Amino acid sequence: MRPSGPLPTFDQLIDVARRHGIEHLGVAPATVLERARTALVERKAAGLHSDMEFTYRNPERSTDPGRAVPGARSVIVAARSYQTDHEPERPVGVQARVARYAWIDHYAPLRDGLRELAAMLKASGERAVVFADDNSIVDREIAHLGGLGWFGKNANLLVPGAGSYFVLGCVITTAHYPVSRPVPDGCGSCRRCLDACPTGAIIAPGVIDANRCLAWLVQRGGSFPVEHRTALGDRMYGCDDCQEVCPPTVRLGRRHTVPLDGADGEVGAVEAWIDVLELLDASDAELLDRHGRWYVADRDPRWWRRNALLVLGNTGDPGDERTRRTLDRYRDGSDPILAEHAEWAAAELGIGTSP
Repeated sequence: MRPSGPLPTFDQLIDVARRHGIEHLGVAPATVLERARTALVERKAAGLHSDMEFTYRNPERSTDPGRAVPGARSVIVAARSYQTDHEPERPVGVQARVARYAWIDHYAPLRDGLRELAAMLKASGERAVVFADDNSIVDREIAHLGGLGWFGKNANLLVPGAGSYFVLGCVITTAHYPVSRPVPDGCGSCRRCLDACPTGAIIAPGVIDANRCLAWLVQRGGSFPVEHRTALGDRMYGCDDCQEVCPPTVRLGRRHTVPLDGADGEVGAVEAWIDVLELLDASDAELLDRHGRWYVADRDPRWWRRNALLVLGNTGDPGDERTRRTLDRYRDGSDPILAEHAEWAAAELGIGTSP
């Protein structure tokens, strides 16, 4: 027989969540996410998803909590800040930027907290399954329906009084809790995120064209679009531009910080900056060991190398001998995609073919 203790109160769930750094907890109905399903289908039909899969792969599944957990009655949704208490200084040399959410593994402590919540629900005889950064559910829509925030024009969830620097996750459960109150739109007439996007990827409020979005282009495989290579600048993984100009995030986000020194359950070394030439000299095994928690197509390190070559072309020193040797090695290498990106980088730096 299943255990059948008393169902924890929502206040008890909040107390446990806070011990894991989860400051915001809400409840969404376990019904079909009709708005999100319509958006996924329409945007996929319009080609705005590029070749992204994730929740686009099966919209009927990723918008139905009942498909993930049969008999589900509630979705407990959580937001945990990834605004850190300080920012690492940029090291010397040719360095590539990493988006803030990927500096350290913020999902690990979030999952730990959600698993403890799920264990409490299971102890009362209910089913409860944790989802975080998972293609089984559209977490931003769940967070919106669960009263955690509103959709910003940059398509991020904005938490009132805190901004958008949050990772999201949920527990889909057969337990019943009252649904949280919705949060009204807080963007008003502001359009700073639309104007700041380096490639114009925000084509309408809340609508992203993934074909132009740098955060997606650094993850997908294949040749990086020529028209967006210069805009990539020094970015290696992710892009924070639309959040860095958002008034609620910039003004209020610093009230909600987590340590960057490995405390409070944070996992792994800090990766805010990546040495480009060192990355281009590393083996596949070394790159997977260092950066394996980052998503790239097929977990293939060649896409990190491709990005690094573009950063080198955008920010490198053409008079540096190591830079020239590195580009020559890749131009003459056996990988045609990396050779093509090395040629582009060399041309940007005004470096001719080696004699």
